[in-house]
Amino acid sequence: MRDRSARIRAGIDKPAGETGVEDARIHVDLPHLRALEARARRISFLPRQPARSVLNGRHASRLRGRGLNFEELRGYLPGDDIRAIDWKVTARTGEPHVRIYTEERDRPTLIVVDQRMSMFFGSVMNMKSVTAAECAALAAFRIFDQGDRVGGIVFGDTELAEIRPGRSRKSLTAFLTALSDANALLHADRPPVTPMPMNRVLQSVARIAPRNHLILLLSDFDEIDETTHRLVAGLSQRNDLVLVLVSDPYVDDMPAGVKVVVSDSVLQAEIDTADRTVHRRLRDMAQGRLAKVLDWQRQLGVSVLPLTTGEDSVAQMRRLMGLPGRRR
Repeated sequence: MRDRSARIRAGIDKPAGETGVEDARIHVDLPHLRALEARARRISFLPRQPARSVLNGRHASRLRGRGLNFEELRGYLPGDDIRAIDWKVTARTGEPHVRIYTEERDRPTLIVVDQRMSMFFGSVMNMKSVTAAECAALAAFRIFDQGDRVGGIVFGDTELAEIRPGRSRKSLTAFLTALSDANALLHADRPPVTPMPMNRVLQSVARIAPRNHLILLLSDFDEIDETTHRLVAGLSQRNDLVLVLVSDPYVDDMPAGVKVVVSDSVLQAEIDTADRTVHRRLRDMAQGRLAKVLDWQRQLGVSVLPLTTGEDSVAQMRRLMGLPGRRR
């Protein structure tokens, strides 16, 4: 019985008196995700970011914005911006002319969410899969409220759901449903399978979002390689790409001198971090993955948002966007 609390947290057992009641730190359902809509209104993914936002600064790329569409070429009128004068046409006709542009009405957004078994881990507050799902829902609601089209890709170890960006509530609900369905499949007693490669997911992203999209990719970035780097580089050249790195405090600062039991639901092993070699290898593995993703930020100019399972999803999203704390 000594490991009952761990089995409860892993979703194998349920606490006494709570049979049939899902723990929102372990799994999220559709009503839970829908309830986040009201709390998403102060988060912004528009090009103009607060000064404290991680999307606005020398350590992260700036969002491009919606862009401009050419509308007409007409004669200059008093009050027109002289920067809009087309000097070639003006010289040819002998009369000042200006080029008129209108801002694109919307920019499609694709939210890509990792719900593989590597995300089914948490030591403080939430599972990584829950933090990713909640933050993806917050982003979807806010982008939808801004009037932009929103869709997504939700992928697990064997399943991949594609929802093409749309401006309707139906598209938003389809994305949230796919997210809750994928999250519900995560259980400690699930049979082990080969996880879906990140590269396959990125190829689907490139097909749905060839250019001029805002792409949010929420993952722990397990199993990445040089091909991943190449695919990320291609996406970032044609889109606004934001990598949302989800991590857990236990992995970020793995304690030494403890024994950790890990299992793939069939085999079980005990890892003794008191062994300096074992502890160093585990730490290097976790920090190496983080270093790779941060290196993409430096090399490719993509934005990286760090999320942790040890903090409330809404609070840290607001802080990352440079917004003040929640008002009472």
